[in-house]
Amino acid sequence: MKQADLLYTGKAKSVYRTDDPEVYIMKFRDDITAFDGGKKDTLAGKGRYNAEVSTFIFRYLGEHGIRTHYIESIEPGVIAVQNLTMIPLEVIVRNVAAGSIVRNYPFREGAPLDPPVIVIDYKSDAHHDPMLNDELIYALGIATPEELDQIKAMALAINELLSKYLDLRGITLVDFKMEFGRSNGRIILGDEISMDSMRLWDKETGASLDKDVYRFEKGDVMETYAGVAKRILSAPWGEVK
Repeated sequence: MKQADLLYTGKAKSVYRTDDPEVYIMKFRDDITAFDGGKKDTLAGKGRYNAEVSTFIFRYLGEHGIRTHYIESIEPGVIAVQNLTMIPLEVIVRNVAAGSIVRNYPFREGAPLDPPVIVIDYKSDAHHDPMLNDELIYALGIATPEELDQIKAMALAINELLSKYLDLRGITLVDFKMEFGRSNGRIILGDEISMDSMRLWDKETGASLDKDVYRFEKGDVMETYAGVAKRILSAPWGEVK
């Protein structure tokens, strides 16, 4: 597999074509941003930690029947992924009230959400990622009712698997973001699942273990990311029942 031209550059990842049209290379950069890009820095090693955690989670989900775009790890911070036609939706599953849902609605910070709440945003920097309902998704032609049902079902299944695993590591999965794509008529999990896209709290102390540490200057970001990666990677997923 040979890296070819740059296909896409996001806030913290770059995607390259390869000599195989069905395989892309995804590089996790050390860039970190918050507040719609209003705050940004580069933290040495951050991309490697996110790649390691994403790789572990993709493999874990794959072992439990979830289709993902992950193919293999190439080197630290770099993975090979399946070429997907991405669906411009950010699918957020919320287990605990925190962040924007508390700012925008009369929820109490830390209140459990049972059953979990699915929030879907339109992935568009130009439109600042507004929230969508099902009817808007259909009207915009982003997904069919059947596809959206499948995306929601996959999101809840992923949430259950991740919540159980992280609970074993003393971590509460407060909420997290996913992106999905299409390949040969199938819906497949893409993008990443890492400390950049999950909101995580320590079960005992309630301390933030994710990008909120950077957003709100709650401590040493790299120390936090390194510690979370160690906790997530240190247990076999066979423990999850």
